[in-house]
Amino acid sequence: MPFQSLADVRALLAALPVPDPAAIAGAEARNGQLTKPPGALGRLERLAVWMAGWQGTDKPVASRPQIVIFAGNHGVTAKGVSAFPAEVTLQMVANFAHGGAAINQLAKAFGAKLDVHALDLDRPTADFTEAPAMSEAEVVSALRKGFAAVDPQADVFVAGEMGIGNTTSAAAIATALYGGLGWAGRGTGVDDAGLRRKEAAVAAGVELHRALLSDPLQVLRCLGGREIAAMTGAILGARMARVPVILDGFIACAAAAVLDKAAPGALDHCVAGHQSAEGAHARLLEKLGKEPLLSLGLRLGEGSGAALAIGVVQGAVACHSGMATFAEAGVAAGA
Repeated sequence: MPFQSLADVRALLAALPVPDPAAIAGAEARNGQLTKPPGALGRLERLAVWMAGWQGTDKPVASRPQIVIFAGNHGVTAKGVSAFPAEVTLQMVANFAHGGAAINQLAKAFGAKLDVHALDLDRPTADFTEAPAMSEAEVVSALRKGFAAVDPQADVFVAGEMGIGNTTSAAAIATALYGGLGWAGRGTGVDDAGLRRKEAAVAAGVELHRALLSDPLQVLRCLGGREIAAMTGAILGARMARVPVILDGFIACAAAAVLDKAAPGALDHCVAGHQSAEGAHARLLEKLGKEPLLSLGLRLGEGSGAALAIGVVQGAVACHSGMATFAEAGVAAGA
């Protein structure tokens, strides 16, 4: 593995691969010759060129998508921040294994390989209102598991999550990274009193660890969860393998935001799959500079919104790589 410590992760972030300029130029040239008016496929054209740059070819593909779900438990649930008990995490992991969850159906629909990684579910993170959520060894272990979960042969990657309490953790991360109020939402459906408890937990956690929060990786350690850190590691692993990533909802974007704050441009290999119904997700996407591909009012997690967006990416590359050029079709090009 390429890192043993947070210092090693910082070194990796200083040497990120970049897209292939020749492939981008080739894809743009091909796009200009396809049998359609210029710009007629809208964002699909930009998506295809983006895919080309990371795949290093002017004819990108999306026939081997990979979805990985990471599951973890959070000590902050002791503060009454979720509408569901922590044991639901383990129950849902079993549901994934038996093929009964929404993400199982979406993975099948788009031909995606689905993997599930449960991270020490019997050992929740510490309650971050009282202590750092993880030690350095624990957060590095989770980052490494995420990094290793990426199949370098995948042509597009989605990281999803399952973890009761993780919208509270994600809200705390967003608050620490960007400041301001209002990052906590209703998550699994807490009532007004539950939302107030959630807001109080976020404020207490940020205040307790304030001295360390200028470092995004320390934000992840102090306020994150194992599954969130694993998503961060997976997004980094995909970058190192030059695999394009579709980001899911608020929690996945909070995991990604750690990288973006640590190294501007660290998310250039990512697109936003959707804008979820979780209140602060649109605000977080704006901070990341990502325009969502879909907006369907989803708030499930599991990577579900990003999994749906695999179909959009597949459509983009199918048109780009499969359409005939004007010359090939014997069609007269426009002036």
